Amino acid sequence: MQAAKSEGRPAAAPSAAMAKGDNDKAVASSLARPRPVHYPFWFGGSASSMAACVRLQTRTGDMPKSMSGTFVHILKHNGPRGLYNGLSASLLRQITYSTTRFGIYEELKSRFTSSKTDPDTGKPKPPSLPLLIAMASTSGFIGGIAGNAADVLNVRMQHDAALPPSQRRNYAHAVDGLARMVREEGFASLFRGVWPNSARAAAMTASQLASYDVFKRTLLRATPMQDNLATHFSASFLAGVVAATVTSPIDVIKTRVMSATGGDHGVVALLREVYAKEGMRWMFKGWVPSFLRLGPQTICTFLFLESHRNVYRKINGIEEPA
Repeated sequence: MQAAKSEGRPAAAPSAAMAKGDNDKAVASSLARPRPVHYPFWFGGSASSMAACVRLQTRTGDMPKSMSGTFVHILKHNGPRGLYNGLSASLLRQITYSTTRFGIYEELKSRFTSSKTDPDTGKPKPPSLPLLIAMASTSGFIGGIAGNAADVLNVRMQHDAALPPSQRRNYAHAVDGLARMVREEGFASLFRGVWPNSARAAAMTASQLASYDVFKRTLLRATPMQDNLATHFSASFLAGVVAATVTSPIDVIKTRVMSATGGDHGVVALLREVYAKEGMRWMFKGWVPSFLRLGPQTICTFLFLESHRNVYRKINGIEEPA
Protein backbone atom coordinates (compact mmCIF):
# COMPACT_ATOMS: atom_id res chain seq x y z
CA MET A 1 0.00 0.00 0.00
CA GLN A 2 2.84 2.38 0.93
CA ALA A 3 4.55 1.57 -2.32
CA ALA A 4 1.36 2.26 -4.22
CA LYS A 5 1.03 5.62 -2.53
CA SER A 6 4.65 6.52 -3.25
CA GLU A 7 4.14 5.52 -6.86
CA GLY A 8 1.01 7.68 -7.07
CA ARG A 9 2.66 10.86 -5.80
CA PRO A 10 5.21 11.48 -8.53
CA ALA A 11 2.53 10.74 -11.18
CA ALA A 12 0.99 14.16 -10.50
CA ALA A 13 4.28 15.96 -11.06
CA PRO A 14 4.50 15.35 -14.83
CA SER A 15 0.85 16.38 -15.18
CA ALA A 16 1.49 19.68 -13.39
CA ALA A 17 4.64 20.22 -15.41
CA MET A 18 2.77 19.55 -18.63
CA ALA A 19 -0.01 21.96 -17.63
CA LYS A 20 2.57 24.62 -16.83
CA GLY A 21 4.28 24.00 -20.14
CA ASP A 22 0.98 24.31 -22.00
CA ASN A 23 0.26 27.59 -20.24
CA ASP A 24 3.70 28.92 -21.14
CA LYS A 25 3.15 27.96 -24.75
CA ALA A 26 -0.26 29.66 -24.79
CA VAL A 27 1.22 32.86 -23.35
CA ALA A 28 4.08 32.75 -25.83
CA SER A 29 1.65 32.15 -28.68
CA SER A 30 -0.47 35.08 -27.53
CA LEU A 31 2.57 37.34 -27.36
CA ALA A 32 3.78 36.20 -30.78
CA ARG A 33 0.33 36.71 -32.38
CA PRO A 34 0.49 39.61 -34.88
CA ARG A 35 -1.44 42.68 -33.89
CA PRO A 36 -2.82 45.42 -36.14
CA VAL A 37 -0.42 48.32 -36.58
CA HIS A 38 -1.69 51.56 -35.05
CA TYR A 39 -0.74 54.23 -37.58
CA PRO A 40 -0.58 57.98 -36.77
CA PHE A 41 -3.90 59.83 -36.94
CA TRP A 42 -2.70 62.34 -39.55
CA PHE A 43 -1.62 59.86 -42.26
CA GLY A 44 -4.92 60.10 -44.18
CA GLY A 45 -4.89 63.90 -44.21
CA SER A 46 -1.27 63.98 -45.35
CA ALA A 47 -1.87 61.48 -48.16
CA SER A 48 -5.04 63.31 -49.27
CA SER A 49 -3.21 66.66 -49.29
CA MET A 50 -0.53 65.20 -51.55
CA ALA A 51 -3.24 64.02 -53.93
CA ALA A 52 -5.08 67.36 -53.86
CA CYS A 53 -3.00 68.95 -56.62
CA VAL A 54 -4.98 66.99 -59.23
CA ARG A 55 -8.17 68.84 -59.97
CA LEU A 56 -10.86 69.12 -62.64
CA GLN A 57 -12.31 72.59 -63.15
CA THR A 58 -16.08 72.89 -62.98
CA ARG A 59 -17.64 74.07 -66.22
CA THR A 60 -20.56 76.43 -66.84
CA GLY A 61 -21.77 78.80 -69.50
CA ASP A 62 -19.79 78.89 -72.73
CA MET A 63 -16.85 76.83 -71.50
CA PRO A 64 -15.94 73.76 -73.63
CA LYS A 65 -17.76 70.55 -72.81
CA SER A 66 -14.72 68.25 -73.02
CA MET A 67 -12.02 67.86 -70.38
CA SER A 68 -9.25 68.79 -72.86
CA GLY A 69 -11.25 71.79 -74.06
CA THR A 70 -11.76 72.98 -70.49
CA PHE A 71 -8.03 72.57 -69.83
CA VAL A 72 -7.12 74.71 -72.87
CA HIS A 73 -9.82 77.28 -72.02
CA ILE A 74 -8.41 77.77 -68.51
CA LEU A 75 -4.84 78.06 -69.78
CA LYS A 76 -5.91 80.62 -72.39
CA HIS A 77 -7.99 82.84 -70.11
CA ASN A 78 -6.33 82.35 -66.70
CA GLY A 79 -2.84 81.06 -67.43
CA PRO A 80 -1.14 78.10 -65.73
CA ARG A 81 -2.07 79.45 -62.30
CA GLY A 82 -5.73 79.11 -63.25
CA LEU A 83 -5.35 75.31 -63.16
CA TYR A 84 -4.66 75.61 -59.44
CA ASN A 85 -7.38 78.07 -58.46
CA GLY A 86 -8.62 77.00 -55.06
CA LEU A 87 -5.55 74.93 -54.20
CA SER A 88 -5.22 76.58 -50.77
CA ALA A 89 -8.89 75.84 -50.04
CA SER A 90 -8.46 72.29 -51.32
CA LEU A 91 -5.48 71.74 -49.03
CA LEU A 92 -7.37 73.26 -46.09
CA ARG A 93 -10.24 70.89 -46.86
CA GLN A 94 -7.97 67.85 -46.85
CA ILE A 95 -6.29 68.94 -43.62
CA THR A 96 -9.67 69.23 -41.87
CA TYR A 97 -12.02 66.82 -43.66
CA SER A 98 -9.67 64.01 -44.70
CA THR A 99 -7.57 64.03 -41.54
CA THR A 100 -10.76 63.68 -39.49
CA ARG A 101 -12.42 60.95 -41.56
CA PHE A 102 -9.30 58.84 -42.13
CA GLY A 103 -8.16 59.26 -38.55
CA ILE A 104 -11.48 58.25 -36.96
CA TYR A 105 -11.94 55.37 -39.42
CA GLU A 106 -8.50 53.91 -38.75
CA GLU A 107 -8.96 54.33 -35.00
CA LEU A 108 -12.31 52.53 -35.09
CA LYS A 109 -10.93 49.84 -37.37
CA SER A 110 -8.03 49.11 -35.03
CA ARG A 111 -10.39 48.92 -32.05
CA PHE A 112 -12.81 46.54 -33.78
CA THR A 113 -10.20 44.30 -35.38
CA SER A 114 -10.58 40.88 -33.78
CA SER A 115 -7.85 39.56 -31.49
CA LYS A 116 -8.34 36.19 -33.18
CA THR A 117 -6.00 35.21 -36.00
CA ASP A 118 -7.36 34.64 -39.49
CA PRO A 119 -6.33 31.06 -40.43
CA ASP A 120 -5.93 32.04 -44.11
CA THR A 121 -3.58 34.97 -43.60
CA GLY A 122 -2.15 34.43 -40.12
CA LYS A 123 -3.05 38.05 -39.31
CA PRO A 124 -5.68 39.55 -36.99
CA LYS A 125 -9.17 39.01 -38.38
CA PRO A 126 -10.43 42.29 -39.92
CA PRO A 127 -13.92 43.74 -39.37
CA SER A 128 -16.76 42.54 -41.59
CA LEU A 129 -17.99 44.60 -44.55
CA PRO A 130 -21.17 45.87 -42.79
CA LEU A 131 -19.08 46.98 -39.82
CA LEU A 132 -16.54 48.68 -42.10
CA ILE A 133 -19.36 50.56 -43.86
CA ALA A 134 -20.86 51.65 -40.53
CA MET A 135 -17.49 52.87 -39.21
CA ALA A 136 -16.63 54.62 -42.48
CA SER A 137 -20.05 56.32 -42.68
CA THR A 138 -19.72 57.65 -39.13
CA SER A 139 -16.18 58.86 -39.78
CA GLY A 140 -17.19 60.54 -43.03
CA PHE A 141 -20.18 62.31 -41.49
CA ILE A 142 -18.03 63.81 -38.73
CA GLY A 143 -15.35 64.70 -41.26
CA GLY A 144 -17.93 66.43 -43.44
CA ILE A 145 -18.91 68.71 -40.55
CA ALA A 146 -15.25 69.43 -39.69
CA GLY A 147 -14.35 70.31 -43.27
CA ASN A 148 -17.54 72.04 -44.43
CA ALA A 149 -16.21 75.62 -44.40
CA ALA A 150 -13.17 74.62 -46.43
CA ASP A 151 -15.40 72.64 -48.79
CA VAL A 152 -17.57 75.70 -49.48
CA LEU A 153 -14.40 77.67 -50.26
CA ASN A 154 -13.07 74.87 -52.43
CA VAL A 155 -16.23 74.76 -54.57
CA ARG A 156 -16.40 78.54 -54.90
CA MET A 157 -12.73 79.10 -55.74
CA GLN A 158 -12.65 76.33 -58.33
CA HIS A 159 -15.94 77.58 -59.78
CA ASP A 160 -14.71 81.18 -60.04
CA ALA A 161 -12.82 80.71 -63.31
CA ALA A 162 -16.03 79.53 -65.00
CA LEU A 163 -17.98 82.69 -64.05
CA PRO A 164 -18.11 86.01 -65.91
CA PRO A 165 -15.57 88.50 -64.44
CA SER A 166 -18.35 90.60 -62.89
CA GLN A 167 -19.65 87.62 -60.88
CA ARG A 168 -16.33 86.29 -59.60
CA ARG A 169 -15.59 86.46 -55.89
CA ASN A 170 -11.82 86.54 -56.42
CA TYR A 171 -10.80 85.16 -53.04
CA ALA A 172 -7.03 85.60 -52.74
CA HIS A 173 -6.60 82.39 -50.74
CA ALA A 174 -8.40 80.21 -48.21
CA VAL A 175 -7.92 82.53 -45.22
CA ASP A 176 -9.10 85.55 -47.25
CA GLY A 177 -12.11 83.55 -48.39
CA LEU A 178 -13.06 82.53 -44.86
CA ALA A 179 -12.75 86.11 -43.60
CA ARG A 180 -14.82 87.53 -46.45
CA MET A 181 -17.51 84.88 -46.13
CA VAL A 182 -17.98 85.70 -42.44
CA ARG A 183 -17.84 89.46 -43.05
CA GLU A 184 -20.08 89.57 -46.13
CA GLU A 185 -22.50 86.67 -45.51
CA GLY A 186 -22.33 85.99 -41.80
CA PHE A 187 -20.93 83.13 -39.73
CA ALA A 188 -23.72 80.81 -40.92
CA SER A 189 -22.21 80.88 -44.43
CA LEU A 190 -19.44 78.58 -43.18
CA PHE A 191 -22.08 75.90 -42.68
CA ARG A 192 -23.91 76.39 -45.98
CA GLY A 193 -24.97 72.95 -47.19
CA VAL A 194 -23.49 71.21 -44.15
CA TRP A 195 -26.10 68.44 -44.04
CA PRO A 196 -25.97 67.38 -47.71
CA ASN A 197 -22.20 67.80 -47.52
CA SER A 198 -21.96 65.56 -44.46
CA ALA A 199 -24.28 63.01 -46.07
CA ARG A 200 -22.06 63.06 -49.14
CA ALA A 201 -18.96 62.70 -46.95
CA ALA A 202 -20.50 59.68 -45.21
CA ALA A 203 -21.33 58.07 -48.57
CA MET A 204 -17.91 58.97 -49.97
CA THR A 205 -16.01 57.52 -47.02
CA ALA A 206 -18.09 54.36 -46.94
CA SER A 207 -17.73 53.78 -50.67
CA GLN A 208 -14.08 54.81 -50.82
CA LEU A 209 -12.36 53.63 -47.63
CA ALA A 210 -14.45 50.57 -46.86
CA SER A 211 -14.45 49.40 -50.50
CA TYR A 212 -10.67 49.87 -50.74
CA ASP A 213 -10.10 47.67 -47.70
CA VAL A 214 -12.47 45.02 -49.06
CA PHE A 215 -11.01 45.09 -52.60
CA LYS A 216 -7.47 44.90 -51.26
CA ARG A 217 -8.37 42.03 -48.93
CA THR A 218 -10.14 40.17 -51.75
CA LEU A 219 -7.25 40.61 -54.20
CA LEU A 220 -4.76 39.29 -51.64
CA ARG A 221 -6.93 36.28 -50.83
CA ALA A 222 -8.37 35.32 -54.22
CA THR A 223 -5.45 36.11 -56.54
CA PRO A 224 -1.68 35.51 -56.55
CA MET A 225 -1.16 39.26 -56.06
CA GLN A 226 1.02 40.40 -53.17
CA ASP A 227 0.72 43.42 -50.88
CA ASN A 228 2.49 45.75 -53.31
CA LEU A 229 1.99 48.67 -55.69
CA ALA A 230 -0.02 46.65 -58.24
CA THR A 231 -2.52 45.55 -55.60
CA HIS A 232 -2.80 49.04 -54.11
CA PHE A 233 -3.39 50.54 -57.57
CA SER A 234 -6.02 47.95 -58.52
CA ALA A 235 -7.91 48.25 -55.23
CA SER A 236 -7.84 52.06 -55.30
CA PHE A 237 -9.03 52.16 -58.93
CA LEU A 238 -12.02 49.97 -58.09
CA ALA A 239 -12.69 52.08 -54.99
CA GLY A 240 -12.71 55.18 -57.20
CA VAL A 241 -15.35 53.63 -59.47
CA VAL A 242 -17.55 52.77 -56.49
CA ALA A 243 -17.09 56.21 -54.91
CA ALA A 244 -17.93 58.09 -58.13
CA THR A 245 -21.09 56.03 -58.65
CA VAL A 246 -22.34 56.38 -55.08
CA THR A 247 -21.62 60.09 -54.66
CA SER A 248 -22.61 61.40 -58.11
CA PRO A 249 -26.24 62.27 -57.18
CA ILE A 250 -25.15 63.92 -53.93
CA ASP A 251 -22.45 65.94 -55.71
CA VAL A 252 -25.01 67.54 -58.02
CA ILE A 253 -27.04 68.85 -55.09
CA LYS A 254 -24.03 69.77 -52.94
CA THR A 255 -22.36 71.86 -55.64
CA ARG A 256 -25.56 73.77 -56.46
CA VAL A 257 -26.28 74.49 -52.80
CA MET A 258 -22.76 75.71 -52.07
CA SER A 259 -22.54 77.81 -55.24
CA ALA A 260 -25.78 79.65 -54.41
CA THR A 261 -25.66 83.15 -52.96
CA GLY A 262 -29.28 83.78 -51.98
CA GLY A 263 -32.92 82.78 -52.30
CA ASP A 264 -34.47 79.43 -51.51
CA HIS A 265 -31.67 76.93 -52.03
CA GLY A 266 -32.69 74.20 -49.64
CA VAL A 267 -32.17 70.58 -50.59
CA VAL A 268 -35.86 69.85 -51.15
CA ALA A 269 -36.33 72.95 -53.32
CA LEU A 270 -33.29 72.07 -55.43
CA LEU A 271 -34.43 68.46 -55.85
CA ARG A 272 -37.79 69.68 -57.15
CA GLU A 273 -36.09 72.12 -59.49
CA VAL A 274 -33.60 69.68 -61.04
CA TYR A 275 -36.21 66.91 -61.32
CA ALA A 276 -38.61 69.25 -63.10
CA LYS A 277 -35.93 70.30 -65.59
CA GLU A 278 -33.95 67.09 -66.10
CA GLY A 279 -35.97 64.14 -64.76
CA MET A 280 -34.07 61.21 -63.22
CA ARG A 281 -31.06 61.86 -65.45
CA TRP A 282 -29.82 64.46 -62.98
CA MET A 283 -28.68 61.71 -60.59
CA PHE A 284 -25.75 60.69 -62.77
CA LYS A 285 -25.23 63.89 -64.70
CA GLY A 286 -21.51 64.48 -64.80
CA TRP A 287 -20.52 60.93 -63.77
CA VAL A 288 -17.60 60.89 -66.22
CA PRO A 289 -15.97 64.13 -64.98
CA SER A 290 -16.76 62.98 -61.44
CA PHE A 291 -14.83 59.76 -62.02
CA LEU A 292 -12.04 61.61 -63.82
CA ARG A 293 -11.68 63.69 -60.68
CA LEU A 294 -12.31 61.01 -58.07
CA GLY A 295 -10.49 58.17 -59.82
CA PRO A 296 -7.00 59.71 -59.97
CA GLN A 297 -7.50 61.38 -56.59
CA THR A 298 -8.51 58.08 -54.96
CA ILE A 299 -5.61 56.22 -56.55
CA CYS A 300 -3.08 58.88 -55.53
CA THR A 301 -4.50 59.11 -52.01
CA PHE A 302 -4.21 55.40 -51.31
CA LEU A 303 -0.81 55.05 -52.99
CA PHE A 304 0.49 57.89 -50.82
CA LEU A 305 -1.22 56.38 -47.77
CA GLU A 306 0.37 52.98 -48.37
CA SER A 307 3.75 54.70 -48.81
CA HIS A 308 3.24 56.43 -45.45
CA ARG A 309 2.47 53.07 -43.87
CA ASN A 310 5.43 51.35 -45.50
CA VAL A 311 7.87 54.01 -44.26
CA TYR A 312 6.32 53.88 -40.79
CA ARG A 313 6.74 50.10 -40.60
CA LYS A 314 10.35 50.31 -41.75
CA ILE A 315 11.21 53.02 -39.22
CA ASN A 316 9.60 51.03 -36.41
CA GLY A 317 11.01 47.67 -37.49
CA ILE A 318 7.60 46.18 -38.32
CA GLU A 319 8.05 43.63 -41.08
CA GLU A 320 4.53 42.34 -41.67
CA PRO A 321 2.04 44.80 -43.25
CA ALA A 322 -1.16 45.24 -41.26
